[in-house]
Amino acid sequence: MVREIASPVGRGTSAARQETSKRSDMTDTKTTDTKTTDTKTLGFIGLGVMGEPICRNLVKKSGKRVVVFDLSAEPLQRLRADGAEVAASVADVIKQSDVLFLCLPSARHVRAVFDGDGILKNTRSGQIVVDLGTSSVSQTRDFAAQLQAKGAAWVDAPIARTRQAAQDGTLSVMVGAVPALYAAIEPLIRRFATDVTNCGDVGAGQVTKILNNMVLFETVNALAEAVAVAKHNGVDPKLLLETLSKGSADSFALRNHGMKAIVPGVFPERAFSTEYALKDLSYALELAADAGIKIRGAELIGTVLQEAIDKGSKDNYFPVIAKHIDRT
Repeated sequence: MVREIASPVGRGTSAARQETSKRSDMTDTKTTDTKTTDTKTLGFIGLGVMGEPICRNLVKKSGKRVVVFDLSAEPLQRLRADGAEVAASVADVIKQSDVLFLCLPSARHVRAVFDGDGILKNTRSGQIVVDLGTSSVSQTRDFAAQLQAKGAAWVDAPIARTRQAAQDGTLSVMVGAVPALYAAIEPLIRRFATDVTNCGDVGAGQVTKILNNMVLFETVNALAEAVAVAKHNGVDPKLLLETLSKGSADSFALRNHGMKAIVPGVFPERAFSTEYALKDLSYALELAADAGIKIRGAELIGTVLQEAIDKGSKDNYFPVIAKHIDRT
C-alpha cells in the first residue's frame, strides 16, 4: 500500500486547462484496437485497502495471468499465494501488461507511476491503462491524450462503495471511455463490480465519481448534525436514524455511514480517511471554480473536514466529523 498521502491537487491556469481540453478531444476521435478476448496479461499497481481485494477478484475470476506491484510486501505475498505473479518494479509490470489497472490514493500517486520510468515511457501501442482511483479530471484528460499519441489508451474508472463490496465483487464503477473502449474493458471490470456505468468520454467517470463523493460528504455532515441535535434533545440517535430510514431522508449514507459509524462512534483507520475525503472534495471545488459556479455546501464541508484534520483525525474514517461536531 502506498503510505504517503498527497495534499489536495491545486488549481492550474485556465489556459493550461483549455489546452488539456483540446488535447483530450483528440482521444475522443480514436479508440485503441484491443479486445479483452485478446488480452493475455493483466497488470495491477496499488494493493491497498481497495486494491488488494479488487486484484484478488481479477486473479480468481478473470482467467488471465495477473502481474502485480506494490511498495508493501504483505499484500504481494498474499496475492502471490492466490496465484498472482509479482513484478520487480512499476516498469516491469507495465511492460508485461496488456491491460494495466491502477488503484492509487491520489492524482499525485498516479502521476508518480505515469512519469519517469513509468507508464508514458514504457507503454506500447494497443495497451489500455484503467485508473480505478478518484483523481483530477484535467490530469486524467492530459494523460489520455499523451497515451493516445503512442497508440495506447487511458480509461478513468473510479470505484465506489466499501471494502466489503470490493471483497464481494459488488462495487459500482463509473467509466469514462468511448463506446468501443468501454466494450473492451467492461467484462474485466465486472469481475469485481456489479454496477458499471459508461458516463461518457474520457474524464466523465472522474466527474461523476467526484460529484458522488461531494454529495456523500455533505449528506454525512447533515447526518452528524442531526444526531448531535437529537442527542441533546432526548432522542436516541439509533432510533432517530432508524426512523429517518423509513421516510424521505433515507439514504445509503444513513444506513452505512450513519448507522455503522456515527451512531456507535466507530471511526477506524485504514478506511476512507478524512484526508482522502478532503482530497476528493478539492477536485469538486476545482471543477466548480472552472465552471464559475459557487458551491457553498461543498465549501462548508471542506471547512468541516479541515477542522477535523486539524484536531488530529486526518487518518480516521471521515464520519469522524461527527465527533468534532458534538464534543460532549
